[in-house]
Amino acid sequence: MTETAIAFAPGRVNLIGEHTDYNQGLALPFAIREGVTVRAQATGNAHVTVIARDLDAEDSFPLRAPDRTRGWRGFARGIVTELQAQGHNLVGAELEISGTVPPGSGLSSSAALEVALCLALLAVAGLSEPDRIDLAALCSKVENDWVGAQTGLLDQIASLRGEANCALRIDFRDRSVDPVPLDLGDYALVTLDSGERHANAGPSRGRDGPEEPGYNQRRSECARACEALGVASLREADLAQARKLPEPLARRVKHVITENERVERTVSALAAGDLDRVGELLDASHASLRDDYEISTPAVERAVARLRDAGALGARIVGGGFGGNVLGLLPPGATPPPEAISVIPSPGAHLVG
Repeated sequence: MTETAIAFAPGRVNLIGEHTDYNQGLALPFAIREGVTVRAQATGNAHVTVIARDLDAEDSFPLRAPDRTRGWRGFARGIVTELQAQGHNLVGAELEISGTVPPGSGLSSSAALEVALCLALLAVAGLSEPDRIDLAALCSKVENDWVGAQTGLLDQIASLRGEANCALRIDFRDRSVDPVPLDLGDYALVTLDSGERHANAGPSRGRDGPEEPGYNQRRSECARACEALGVASLREADLAQARKLPEPLARRVKHVITENERVERTVSALAAGDLDRVGELLDASHASLRDDYEISTPAVERAVARLRDAGALGARIVGGGFGGNVLGLLPPGATPPPEAISVIPSPGAHLVG
């Protein structure tokens, strides 16, 4: 056991490959400079106290078998429970959380929180961290079972395995991770806040008006499509099969299949230094997410239009959808909207000091 441990975990931007992770597809995210820091102080007792500075809120629970709860408190309680269920002998601690990733922005503040909590709790107990892909799976389980968002592994793997100046080509069928150099030269990737918060576990309003649990609903639709097609995942489906499905399942499957193709084409374009082509693929991804997956909103469309008006070669929604940020690729000399934020591929999660 050590007296104090500090862990930082970055948020992420997904360059391309949205809503493919839970369909055993492909994605191309990168870690960013902004993230979540957890400072863990060993207390010597059998309780965990969590202080969320940004929320001006606290939580306290027993180290063994804490009660379940939703909201931000579910993250720490879930991480403590799942780490111990895997045989990690944690110690009582006070956890202080602070962050620079805005919640609900689509930049994966939740995964950054999960990862930072894991690394800080393990370090303050003097324990070695497990394999990082296994740790990503544990964090995803917490988000699924304790927080109620049926996310895949994209965000957690990006936060844990991020590399400076690289995106990560992740194949979620075999969980392989390959760094892809992201040499932008004088080009820039920026995010622009749509002004509309999203919550993966909460309700969202669809294009046709009725309120529905957006992210989880899309995942459920993909599962129904797999059942109808008799396949284990949409990675095994093709467009000919998709066309035989009823709507909206046909469009959901079409998005996943074509998005996987766009990931591979983006990797090739980056290898060739063809950033204009990358911009075209970002636009195509957004059109598919808007029309086939139906996760955009009027606020998101206005943000995309602002980036394109600023000269972006391509722009698209990022994250779970129904709000949050949009990503744009700007050529040299273009001036982004004043509130846009430059995002730079950065190292993954690590202990501080």
